[in-house]
Amino acid sequence: MVIIREYVSEMEALVARSVLEAHQIPAVVLRDDAGGMLPAMHMLFPARLAVRAYDATQALYILDAPFEPDDAIGGERYFDRPPEG
Repeated sequence: MVIIREYVSEMEALVARSVLEAHQIPAVVLRDDAGGMLPAMHMLFPARLAVRAYDATQALYILDAPFEPDDAIGGERYFDRPPEG
């Protein structure tokens, strides 16, 4: 396992983990906050996102890629359609 990112917010780390898992890349969030009893410890010890070493490059590519919405029905993008009404 290698650490690919650090996050001050645990929630951001969990979202990033979900994105990677949606792309079939197993990931784990490591945090040092005394089992949740000391959430302020994130300021000193950020939440870390770790993946398998051979998935690291692909994981960083996925996390750094710009967001593109899914195609709408019929192959059009949501923002390409004229307003309805």
